[in-house]
Amino acid sequence: MTRYLNYNGTICKADRLIISADNRSFRYGDGLFETMKLTHGRIQLAAYHFERLFEGIRLLEFKKPDHLTVENLNVQVLELSRKNQHKEARVRLTVFRGNGGLYDPENHYPNYIIQTAALQPGIYSLNAEGLSVGIYTDARIPVDRFSNLKSNNFLAYCMAALHTKRQNLHDSLLLNTNGNICEATVANVFIIKDQHVLTPSLPEGCVAGVMRRYLLERFHTIHLTARECRISINDIENADEMFLSNAVSGIRWVRQFGNKAFTQTLTAHIADLLMKDLP
Repeated sequence: MTRYLNYNGTICKADRLIISADNRSFRYGDGLFETMKLTHGRIQLAAYHFERLFEGIRLLEFKKPDHLTVENLNVQVLELSRKNQHKEARVRLTVFRGNGGLYDPENHYPNYIIQTAALQPGIYSLNAEGLSVGIYTDARIPVDRFSNLKSNNFLAYCMAALHTKRQNLHDSLLLNTNGNICEATVANVFIIKDQHVLTPSLPEGCVAGVMRRYLLERFHTIHLTARECRISINDIENADEMFLSNAVSGIRWVRQFGNKAFTQTLTAHIADLLMKDLP
């Protein structure tokens, strides 16, 4: 049960009303967020998460106060998880501008909300059944300097998630404005072809995923070659294996894409060797 949240450094009841109708994040999606996994009293891959967060704060031209630091946010996450009695938790840290119209915000200081939700304890484990995924074509992900952020403007992903449920799928892939594979609704995409690991490059508009970064930096340690590139629907259909990744779920094996069935031999090898001892 989640009873409390943290609003701008103060822990309060989770049912407290936080934002007004004039809030710019509510009106325009003016902000960003991090989704992190808390386990054994620490945030996994914390350095990567906070590096991405503060780069996003810079790109969105917030005026960062001196007290908004990695150290303070980390302490507040741990305090909130203890208050909610969550030993293992999904943590969402949302940063947003305050009130104002499109051209006249009251100020550019970041507000933030920290929330925790309980997770079942245990290390990452590969899903034995495999996912069935499709493709969502009613929206395209733009390719610009903000595409790699976890933006509060999440409409395309919300609609893709609705499509996923209607189609009785586990997830859907989204295309960028060039028609290439971008990512899934809440995960980065990897395919394996002839023992090579491929994933959409950041210039293709995908979120700069923390787990994606971790995997790309470590594939060489298990003697695999990995490449960031353009990936088409045809590439997916001709791949040997496919998996999705994010910071909370780790690696999730994809079993089916349309009429294409995937094996999991190398995916299971990657999960076994790279997901046990995350920093």
